[in-house]
Formats: sequence, C-alpha cells, structure tokens
Amino acid sequence: QADSSWRRQRILHVPLCKEDCQEWWEDCRDALTCKENWHKGWNWATGWNRCPWGALCRPFSQVFPRPKDLCEKVWSSSFRYSPEPRGSGRCIQMWFDPAQGNPNVAVAKFYAGRRRSSPAQEEEEAPGSDPAVRALPWPVLLLLPLALLLLPAGAGGSGIPGV
Repeated sequence: QADSSWRRQRILHVPLCKEDCQEWWEDCRDALTCKENWHKGWNWATGWNRCPWGALCRPFSQVFPRPKDLCEKVWSSSFRYSPEPRGSGRCIQMWFDPAQGNPNVAVAKFYAGRRRSSPAQEEEEAPGSDPAVRALPWPVLLLLPLALLLLPAGAGGSGIPGV
C-alpha cells in the first residue's frame, strides 16, 4: 500500500537479477536524462512530462554511475539490485523468452513460500533479504516484466527512457 496522492499501491525493492540491471545500464549508458528519480519532479506545464526548468540532460552513465544506481534509483526504490543471477529463482528477470516459460513464476513462489514460513526459516533460506521483498504478492512479480515494458512509454512520452 502507498500513501500517495497519485497512487494507492506500488512495488518496492523487487530484486532484479544482476545481469538484467547490468544490461539495462549498458543499453542506456549513453542515452540522456535530466533526472535520477523518474517518479516525481517533472515539469507538466505542457501536459507532457518534461525535464524540470533548468535541469541539464546528461548521459545515464553520469547520472547513474553503476548499474545498481540505475536499477535502484530511477523508479524510487521500486527495484533492488540483486547479486543473484538469472535462473536462480531468487530475482526477477526483466527479459526472457515466453516460449520457454516465465522464470519469474519460480521467484514468485519462492517469496510467497517465505512469506508463509517462520522468521527463522527465512534467515536460513536467504540471509540479509529485505522484508519488503518477502511481502510482494506473486501476481506483482509475474506482471513485473510487462510493467517494465509499459512504464517508460507512459512516463517518457516517446517510449525511449530519458527522452
């Protein structure tokens, strides 16, 4: 649940697989952006989200020096950089071949199972994990890749992050 004037629910600290964060950063490192946090602070005077007055566009690699910075900051901590690799069943994969099945189903089941387990069992399964991640409902985890594809187009107007 979110206590916000513009939404009632949100995702928070969803673990993204390290390769996905790294590839996202690599793909966007030379693109331009004027903001670190894309959830708020835009200039809406024209009816479209534009950079705040006086904000300079800079390459992603300057705004987000590391992949972790991009993944954790661009959407207000919606995501968390996970050290876990794709296929581990412990992190969300942003990109996958649907014909091969959705690897995020295993992730949703893992965190849903941990939610029902005792705190002692949770520590044994994944030490140092974030309580916010344990509370994620599995439908959110399953729909996350689709949301990631749709959000930049709605947030940036052009469908190209930072433009």
